[in-house]
Amino acid sequence: MENGDHPRAGELFDPDRLPAFHDPFAGGGALPLEAQRLGLEAHASDLNPVAVLINKAMIEIPPKFAGRPPVNPEARSDAPAAEGSLIGREEWKGAQGLAEDVRYYGRWMRDEAEKRIGHLYPKIEITAEMARERPDLERYAGRKLTVIAWLWARTVKSPNPAFRDVDVPLASTFMLSTKKGKEAYVEPVIEGGGYRFTVKAGVPEAGVSGNAGVPPAQGTKLGRGANFRCLMSDTPIAGDYIKAEGKAGRMGARLMAIVAEGDRGRVYLAPTPKQETVAREATPEWKPDVEFFQQALGFRIGNYGMETWTDIFTPRQLVALNTFSDLVEEASKRVWSDAAAAGLPDDGRPLRDDGTGAAAYSEAVGVYLAFAVSKTANRASSICTFKMSVECPGDTFGRQAVPMSWDYAESNTPSGPSGSFGSMIENVVAGILSNGANRYSFGTAIQADAALQTASSKKVVSTDPPYYDNIGYADLSDFFYVWLRRSLKPVFPELFATLAVPKTEELVATPYRHGSKDEAETFFLDGMASAICRISEQAHPVFPVTIYYAFKQSETRANAGTASTGWETFLDAVIRSGFAITGTWPVRTERENRKRNQASNALASSIVLVCRKRPADASLATRRQFVTALKAELPAALAHLQSGNIAPVDL
Repeated sequence: MENGDHPRAGELFDPDRLPAFHDPFAGGGALPLEAQRLGLEAHASDLNPVAVLINKAMIEIPPKFAGRPPVNPEARSDAPAAEGSLIGREEWKGAQGLAEDVRYYGRWMRDEAEKRIGHLYPKIEITAEMARERPDLERYAGRKLTVIAWLWARTVKSPNPAFRDVDVPLASTFMLSTKKGKEAYVEPVIEGGGYRFTVKAGVPEAGVSGNAGVPPAQGTKLGRGANFRCLMSDTPIAGDYIKAEGKAGRMGARLMAIVAEGDRGRVYLAPTPKQETVAREATPEWKPDVEFFQQALGFRIGNYGMETWTDIFTPRQLVALNTFSDLVEEASKRVWSDAAAAGLPDDGRPLRDDGTGAAAYSEAVGVYLAFAVSKTANRASSICTFKMSVECPGDTFGRQAVPMSWDYAESNTPSGPSGSFGSMIENVVAGILSNGANRYSFGTAIQADAALQTASSKKVVSTDPPYYDNIGYADLSDFFYVWLRRSLKPVFPELFATLAVPKTEELVATPYRHGSKDEAETFFLDGMASAICRISEQAHPVFPVTIYYAFKQSETRANAGTASTGWETFLDAVIRSGFAITGTWPVRTERENRKRNQASNALASSIVLVCRKRPADASLATRRQFVTALKAELPAALAHLQSGNIAPVDL
């Protein structure tokens, strides 16, 4: 762009220096990170403290310690390096040293947790009797196998008076593996006025699983929703009955199967009394008894008696997450001691005060260790189901919601090969190594309301704001916040000053928070207009502002075709702020196989709006002039979009 292209360009644009960048709705930090990778000074702000912490970990912390070698004892000794380690290199580039320390102290945490709570995650012994009943287990006879996951089914009292004392399973499926040649399924056996679970290898007989007469793929489920049948009597169990049992505190769980690690893949085993007893012996010392809003967007668990974040974890999961949370502080102290021993000076300033010495470095490593704990929580709740396609526990957040899981997978958090803390550490390390930061990079992340922030001043702005009523960001973030706060409140006391993520000013059009749909729409419109007006007033005048926007819902109005309240309201806010839209770019941003897309009218693209401040002397058009121009231009524009393979739902 030539300096003369804008009246104030010569005054504000230095062709020899890249402009600074700001994203006032930074969220997960993709835009600030990419700006930093391009060499721009990156600034991020968000109201959500979890988002702020993510951005600090991505753009603020790595440059502070870029180019430094690790401080851990293994890196400073002549001993052979652990598998996967970067130790041995002559030069430590970017955040490689930081990543190596996160890996080392993360492994120390894993080993320490195994010492403290390993007894709660016992291996399972393959007895001679088990091998006689299952020929496929003969090779493991007398051996103890590491458990990958314990598979549980929620239970309620049978509604049939004849079996009122029996807790019957709410199992959506009895299939364990459908891989060709490795099929396995649960077979419930009714006996003595109760039942027990066995596990069979191979393909079940068509339509029948054992003497319970239940199709394996169906479990005890009846159609859609929370409708099941009693395993003992075939009596239907209505959703309202299950909700009432849950709210009365009578919903339980029963161990249905065990997944172990074999020589050639997974081994599926029947539950044993010892394994179930050990799981029930766990007693957590601390619980995240923070209430979530029962009617929050995407939340369904409140219908079944779950009221706090504690309720979605098993006691054993809480003990494990408590243990790892406590170990973050212990590991940070070890980092501080080792950093001092390695000769790293201490400037006396903590990380929050822009420190770069031993104390600040120990806190920086602790931030990534805490992220590993929160990522572990995502794989260690009773919302996680077992993913048959990959034979491992899934995530709490397979999508941006908290649905009810009837049968769930409890992973081996301390020492399992999948979903464990160790695997999350490697995940975090991979993220640090892909960061690309160097000692010349600069980034900063702050907590700020987009409608009040001043960080956009004289900066290039590109942002991806909240999407009307699609996602309850703050409500969902609380899941991670309660664990991050437990570990990092001393490091960032202001960021974690509240018990939960701030929600009042969150720019989402949620009727349950604002009283009605109309009031929620007004709140979103006014708030978004204020935020974008803030950007318009502050952003660098030489460069356009780019705003990403997507929306999920298509509302069909009588005799009016299809429209989107979110899209219309957002465009209204952009125009009210004083912007003129000078261009639009469709960008394919969504994975076709994501859960949100499956069997839904979901977007394949986002729209990038290119905006410039509207001149004060901009002319007006009458409605007649506008309609005339629209009729003249729209047909050719639509044809152009269709030729570009824009999906109808996006059009």
